[in-house]
Amino acid sequence: MTEATDHPLALVQGGRTAALAGSCVRGALAAGLGLGSVTVLVMVMWISSPYPDSGPGGALHVSAGVWLLAHGAELVRPTTLSGAAAPVGVVPLLLVGLPVWLVYRTARDAAEPGEARPKPSAGGAVAALTGGYLLVAAGAVGYAAGGPLPAEPLGAALRLPPLVALAAAAGVWTAHGRPTGPLPAWVPERVRVGLARSRTATAVRAAGAGLGVLVGGGTVLVAVSLVWHAGAARESLLGLSGAWSGRTALLLLTVALVPNAAVWGAVYGLGPGFLLGTGTAVTPLGVTGAAALPPFPLLAAVPTDGRGSWVNWTAAVVPVAAGAAVGWFCGWRMRGEGGHGEGARDAGVGDAGVRGDAGVRHGGLRDAASAALLAAFCVGAAVAVLAAAAGGPLGTGRLEAFGPVWWQAGGAAVVWTAGLGVPLATALRAWRRRGETGPAAVPVPAPVPARVPVPSPDAAAPAPVRTPGRSAPEDDPGDPAFEPYDFLPASWEDPAAREARWTALKEASGGLVATFPAAAEAPASPLPHPEPPAYLGPPVYPEPPPADDATGTSDTPGAPEAPEAPEAPEASKSEQP
Repeated sequence: MTEATDHPLALVQGGRTAALAGSCVRGALAAGLGLGSVTVLVMVMWISSPYPDSGPGGALHVSAGVWLLAHGAELVRPTTLSGAAAPVGVVPLLLVGLPVWLVYRTARDAAEPGEARPKPSAGGAVAALTGGYLLVAAGAVGYAAGGPLPAEPLGAALRLPPLVALAAAAGVWTAHGRPTGPLPAWVPERVRVGLARSRTATAVRAAGAGLGVLVGGGTVLVAVSLVWHAGAARESLLGLSGAWSGRTALLLLTVALVPNAAVWGAVYGLGPGFLLGTGTAVTPLGVTGAAALPPFPLLAAVPTDGRGSWVNWTAAVVPVAAGAAVGWFCGWRMRGEGGHGEGARDAGVGDAGVRGDAGVRHGGLRDAASAALLAAFCVGAAVAVLAAAAGGPLGTGRLEAFGPVWWQAGGAAVVWTAGLGVPLATALRAWRRRGETGPAAVPVPAPVPARVPVPSPDAAAPAPVRTPGRSAPEDDPGDPAFEPYDFLPASWEDPAAREARWTALKEASGGLVATFPAAAEAPASPLPHPEPPAYLGPPVYPEPPPADDATGTSDTPGAPEAPEAPEAPEASKSEQP
């Protein structure tokens, strides 16, 4: 290994380059896996078909076109009865889930660090994975150009990169633990602060609930209508193909278009309805124009009668339920947030630092109404995007417009959810605040943060704090009024307790401590406790006469032996009274 590769910076750069290259390869593998899955499905349908229109090469070209259609690219039928090319722009939304899920999982796995591979940066992982995926997509666009369903190059170039980049960014975001965490530093501070507010989080959750109710209600409407028109749906399914392979392919296409039908049903309940060709609109109020309905099972559920009846008007239950869901989330689930954070700053706390009950309630109601209004706009934007993705052209002439109009669907969603959600959220919030504060609440002073005084440069330094009983340093005389024994309890000065302590000390010292003086003889002392008598040292005994060196006995016969002097206890100063 050379000296350049031994440098740590070179190793880090090499690791990052390898990580980015690995992310690019992963993106290409994800694209190949999705393309291969669609190819297998198309080849199975081609093999099982009793009357194939072309050979295996044509089936492979069709599979490439169907895979591009799953990314939102518009296909073109070059050969028609009129001789003009006809676009095919209705994208099965269930089919879109396959590439989105593959890119999401691949990006999440690429961004997670492994034992033997480095971790790429977030932006690098998204860019590298998207680049590798788009390389395969470019090859698929070129390969499908020679088949019966080529993709429009400009439409593919405008729709594939955003879809792949968003799915990859979602995967990397999840790998970094950011779904509930802080936003990156490159996001503007105003946006980060706005998204971090409680009303914004509540509005996003409410918008998700409202959108779910709308799409779920649309699915229910489609299911009820299919059951109502079950005979027509069965006839269209059996009449389009007599072979089981054709009916299976038709059934798979119907299942892939169920999310589209759910969006159509939701927009039908909102009021604008959807188009079944140029000049033909289907709404709860009725059907205008002559519908050009091709035989298809899902289209058999479309009401074809002229004027709408009360049965059609019951579809309004779907947007009413969506508005109620938004209002409930913003009014009931937002309890306790009006008097804190942004709501309290908006309407509760003034310059005087006093917060009244009226101010708290006003702030809570305004927070609930603002959250409901923001949720309504979020629902409208999501419905507009879904409506634009669920429709498209199926040909030329009268078949140029199929599905809901996106701006009408989004506007109707905003009107319904805001018109019902804002009043309901305000009413629920007022009811909740009434239960929390009561009708006659006393104004509560707002907590005032403590201010730490900043000493001036000319101020004297504060005196050091010393522990009781610990001697001061030599250069610090300390406080002359400091009493080291002021922490003793009051029972310490009781005469009986003092006498008991003195007696115990005398017994322990072997008679070296004098008898405790009587209370009457004890001199009055101005101190809080009397001073103990001075220690006189160990007792002095008379010296014994000199003994004989040889016998070790005394020279005087009959002299009594001197008692052995007891050893003086080594009492420390802390044991002295």
